[in-house]
Amino acid sequence: MSTQSTRGIDDAGAPDHPSRSDGFVRGASGLIGGPLGDHAVALDRPVGRERRFWTAARIVLALVCLTMALHWVQKSPCQDGAWTNNVQYTRFCYTDVLALYYAEGLNEGKVPYRDHPVEYPVLTGYFMGALGLPVHALGADDPGLNQGMWFYNLNVLVLGALAVATVAVLLALRRRRPWDAALFALAPALLLTATVNWDLLAIGLAAFGLLAWARSRPALAGLLLGLGGAAKLWPLFLFWPILLLAIRSGRLRAALTAIGTGAAALLVVNLPTALLYPTNWGRFLELNTERPIDWGTLWYIGRYLDGKVNLGDPGSQGPFEWLNVNIPVLNNLSYALFLLACVGIAVLALRAPRRPRLAQLAFLVVAAFLIFSKVWSQQFVLWLLPLAVLARPKWGAFLAWQLAEVAYFAAFYGELLGASTGRPVFPEGVFVLAATLRLTTVVVLCVLVVREILRPEQDAVRATYADDPDAGVIDGAPDAPWLQRRRAAADPTPEPVTT
Repeated sequence: MSTQSTRGIDDAGAPDHPSRSDGFVRGASGLIGGPLGDHAVALDRPVGRERRFWTAARIVLALVCLTMALHWVQKSPCQDGAWTNNVQYTRFCYTDVLALYYAEGLNEGKVPYRDHPVEYPVLTGYFMGALGLPVHALGADDPGLNQGMWFYNLNVLVLGALAVATVAVLLALRRRRPWDAALFALAPALLLTATVNWDLLAIGLAAFGLLAWARSRPALAGLLLGLGGAAKLWPLFLFWPILLLAIRSGRLRAALTAIGTGAAALLVVNLPTALLYPTNWGRFLELNTERPIDWGTLWYIGRYLDGKVNLGDPGSQGPFEWLNVNIPVLNNLSYALFLLACVGIAVLALRAPRRPRLAQLAFLVVAAFLIFSKVWSQQFVLWLLPLAVLARPKWGAFLAWQLAEVAYFAAFYGELLGASTGRPVFPEGVFVLAATLRLTTVVVLCVLVVREILRPEQDAVRATYADDPDAGVIDGAPDAPWLQRRRAAADPTPEPVTT
């Protein structure tokens, strides 16, 4: 039977129900009467044959709309831009979107990169200008118009649509597991940080790129991932797991097509601005090169410990404080650790007993970047959300991670308020503890994903799908002949060929 026909049968089957398959949800369902009963047959109809309006997919889409509406309410105290008495910190409603409308000169009609350097990759700058300049033009004819509020709310609409579109992609990728997308739709981190910055632009592009790859359209996948990388850097990292899985399956042509298309898209978007306004275009690279250790990172935790455990002279610097002063060394060390992690992921991908799923490796790569990065902004958690849903759709560890993110969110705003007023809200150790919990839960998720790669029988997605629903041309393919020969040489005992 062909891969395409197998996928069609898988998609047409009965959907997964977390109250039956997920241990955490099954236990929690006891509070409302227990798991879904055998007589709830309406929910078990194949996709496309439901007779009820409120299907699982529509419920999940409604949930993400509710989350985004609640996010708008949570950020509403800051919408007028009159941030007096540190309301942006006391009400947890700070957003770069509103602040940078003024800081980047959009309120004055400045064109990003041409008239003003922008601290973000080009596509994000274009996005800011595409929404901000019309608002400025409208405000020029109406002095009473609150341009900042209009700009923010316009961004909420567009970024909210991207969040809904991301959930729709997750539903398309997991047609037999529609409730997995509820992890993203109900994520507290999404509610709290959705429009702190423009990260949902890159997330939406990356999600559609993964969908294109899953639909065996590598050129389109490369284009979308390349555009995502032109908005935020991290979608480019997804080419690494695509390449690794292509090497293992012997399907290099598709991977190289995606990588080539992505590089071309990245070049086309960046080159005009880089040639016309090289200094302003390079501000993003310059800023990331010059930035010292930022709040909440592994390196920040180390700096705090430097002050608690100083084995040198009373006035000597600890190793992390020394790195904060010697930023080029810090940069190289951060890059080296991330590169080492990518090498480890490559070894895992090629030596695992069964070929890992694309989402598993993608999650590990992006998580490794955040773990070793010197900057881990509060909204960067959004990068991991869709990848975590696809890589390990289990509620228990996911919710523990989200609770840690909420704790960090609250502690971070306390730290911001203390820095603004000069009066600490709580001891520094409280913030460091919150940052440590966030880091620890991400590491734990990585460990759990690695364990399921090494023990694929524990993988919830493999319990539903025959192989990897995200793998596109690689889905269902055998391992490359060179790998089969290597295994045969290592173990001459005949075994069934696995993927």
